[in-house]
Amino acid sequence: MQPVNVTTPISDAAIENLRAGDYVLMSGAVYTGRDAAHKRMIELLDSGKKLPFDPRGCAIYYTGPCPAPPGRVIGSAGPTTSRRMDAYAPRLMQEGLRVMIGKGARSEAVIRAIRQYKGVYLSAVGGTGALSALCIEQAEVIAFEDLGPEAIYKLTIRDLPMIVAIDCKGKEWS
Repeated sequence: MQPVNVTTPISDAAIENLRAGDYVLMSGAVYTGRDAAHKRMIELLDSGKKLPFDPRGCAIYYTGPCPAPPGRVIGSAGPTTSRRMDAYAPRLMQEGLRVMIGKGARSEAVIRAIRQYKGVYLSAVGGTGALSALCIEQAEVIAFEDLGPEAIYKLTIRDLPMIVAIDCKGKEWS
């Protein structure tokens, strides 16, 4: 299977061309966020404040990276279970988020939001966090530093391998 190369920020046209089951190599900037960071982002939005990054066309990677070992940019950065962010994902998609990266199934509400807002859910391979970290060229905490590994990082990635788990039409890969 020939990989599809995508770069962030991702265009609507690029999302529309992705199909469930496609093998993707993503490059560019992605933001990290897990449960605690998502909760804080929604609290910011609910209080009329801006998010710590512009979500339009962005990708968020559900990971809590480990500290960087000597000579590395970051430690292991494998995906976490995406369902834990399902309560927050539709709202972030409403704000412009288009790509979510994680592992596992998504709720019907998230699948509806993917169709409504023309998004995509990419599945990273669980258990390969050390290998995924090799695709990360830069890592910088941009918000919620007090959350430690659950802070929001801006990662610069090159050729992070993933599979399209849910395409913009809501079709799931099995």
